[in-house]
Amino acid sequence: MSKEDKIVFCTGGGCTAKLGAGVLSRILEKLPRGEKDPDLLVGYDSRDDAAVYRITDDIALVQTVDFFPPMVDDPYTFGQIAATNALSDVYAMGGEVKTALNLVCFQEDMDLNMLGEILRGGAEKVAEAGGSLAGGHSIADNGVKYGLSVTGLVDPQRMYTNDTGMPGDKLVLTKALGVGLLCTANRVGEAAPEEMEAAIRSMTTLNKTAAEISRKYRVHAATDVTGFSFLGHLHEMMGGKLSCVIHANAVPVLPGAQKAADAFLYTAAGQRNRNHTGLFVRFKNVSFAMEEVLFDPQTSGGLLLAVDPADAAALEQALRAAGLPASIVGEILPKQEIEITVTDK
Repeated sequence: MSKEDKIVFCTGGGCTAKLGAGVLSRILEKLPRGEKDPDLLVGYDSRDDAAVYRITDDIALVQTVDFFPPMVDDPYTFGQIAATNALSDVYAMGGEVKTALNLVCFQEDMDLNMLGEILRGGAEKVAEAGGSLAGGHSIADNGVKYGLSVTGLVDPQRMYTNDTGMPGDKLVLTKALGVGLLCTANRVGEAAPEEMEAAIRSMTTLNKTAAEISRKYRVHAATDVTGFSFLGHLHEMMGGKLSCVIHANAVPVLPGAQKAADAFLYTAAGQRNRNHTGLFVRFKNVSFAMEEVLFDPQTSGGLLLAVDPADAAALEQALRAAGLPASIVGEILPKQEIEITVTDK
């Protein structure tokens, strides 16, 4: 793309554009529930990554939708990231991607070649996921937004949910953290090119491989780490009935992310995450920069898996052998006074 074809108005986007978890919870709890459908295995009354609807005893639909404004200037790269992020929710449920629909908001007075590049980037990722792009919907808007509505399939007996971990389970993270901080630093010219390139590689890596490998092991719960941050999604995994300890030095972090935090280049979404989740967290000898990384909103982040302790090391090794920066970052405990303890050990 030439400089003229950049999305030069990019001032923030990706999963930093999400409504805060606290605000969203207050809205959703007021919605009418309707009669309970026994085949709706996972709905909006949970805090899970996608809806799951049982069709037969061994087939269920996985449905999810995700779209957001650009967090990078290049339209093709933005399309790749947005699609990778939307597809991830199916993998977080243990499913396989089948179809996707484009969701597009675009300014009518902008160069349509930019829209073509966004859609090309998204289409390539749907194909890489093994899915079929089946259509979509577009509206004229004051800004650019893109994403997908995705349908997948999963065996109801083998699907993942995010709050079914067990005491003793090891917590395995499959991607490094810090993309929100790096995108913020990049917007003000403070991210080195190689640092932003690493962030983009992470955001455009499908969670498909991680999900496929994970199915060979005893995974009790899973989620993908996105806009509510590592600690926010971990809080959802605890479900009010478990606690955990996180070893900060074991958490993979993208190069430059802690430097950006030390320079106070964090996001408003990160501070919303701290305000919402911080009450459940106790830090022990953890640097301010690392705290910010753990509250940093991730776009197209990795999977966070609660794994049987007997399988965790083998899963970590298999993920690393596949080229993923996976790490055992902590373990689940029986419920304690402090839900999440983060230590420097």
